[in-house]
Amino acid sequence: MTKFLGSLALAGFLALALSMSTGATSASAQSARSGDLHVLKNCTTFTGAAGEYCTITSSNVPEIKVGSKVFYDQAAGTPAGLLDSNVVLDAGGGNRAVGRCTVDLGTGLGLCTFSDGTGQLTGFQARVDVTPPTDGVNWHWKGTYSFRPEVGRRD
Repeated sequence: MTKFLGSLALAGFLALALSMSTGATSASAQSARSGDLHVLKNCTTFTGAAGEYCTITSSNVPEIKVGSKVFYDQAAGTPAGLLDSNVVLDAGGGNRAVGRCTVDLGTGLGLCTFSDGTGQLTGFQARVDVTPPTDGVNWHWKGTYSFRPEVGRRD
C-alpha cells in the first residue's frame, strides 16, 4: 500500500511538472516574443521640419497598425545631409514607442532603433534598416523586433 501511494504521489508530481512546463506560462513569458519586422510608411507630406510625420501603410507586427504615425522631433539637415532625429511611433490609444532614426538624405539609406514603449508597445525594441521607396511612395523598414517586458514593471 505504501508503495502504491508513493507511486501515486510521484505520478501526480510528474503530471503537475509536465503541465507547468508545456502550457502554463507566466504572463511575462507569453508576452516576450521576437521576429522579423517589415513596415512600409508613406512620407509624401514630410518636408523635413521638426514635428512632421510619416504614416504606416503596411506592417507585419500587429501592434503597429496601418495608420500609425512616426513623428520626427528634429529637422532634417542637421547635421548636413542627414535626418538624425528622435522619433515617436504613435499607434494611437496611448500605444507609443520611442527611438531614433538616422537617414542619409542623399541615398535614402538609414537605420532606426527603438528602445521601449507604452501601452501595447511596452518593452518594444527594434533595429531596422531604412531604404527609399521602390514604388515612389512607401519607404521600407526591414529588421528585427522584440517585446521584452522589464522584470518588476507593472503594465
